[in-house]
Amino acid sequence: MTIQIPDDLVRDLEGLAAAQKKTVEQLALERLRSLLDKPASPQTILGALREMPHPSSSAVDDLEAAIAASRLPVHDQDAFDRWPKG
Repeated sequence: MTIQIPDDLVRDLEGLAAAQKKTVEQLALERLRSLLDKPASPQTILGALREMPHPSSSAVDDLEAAIAASRLPVHDQDAFDRWPKG
């Protein structure tokens, strides 16, 4: 069987396969098989998570910087403390 795949999807598959150090065919077959498999056991899910590519240290640094930049200042004043006392 031959399946025609659009060029943009081929490029996406090539990128994913390269990141996982697999051929496009290996990746495509794994993904197709996973669609047809029975519901996954915890071991299967854990195995799939372990196969995922790990982020680079620079990607982690970028994420941590983005999180730090988006933090809001902490106010230690309660909502009720703002009401005038009297």
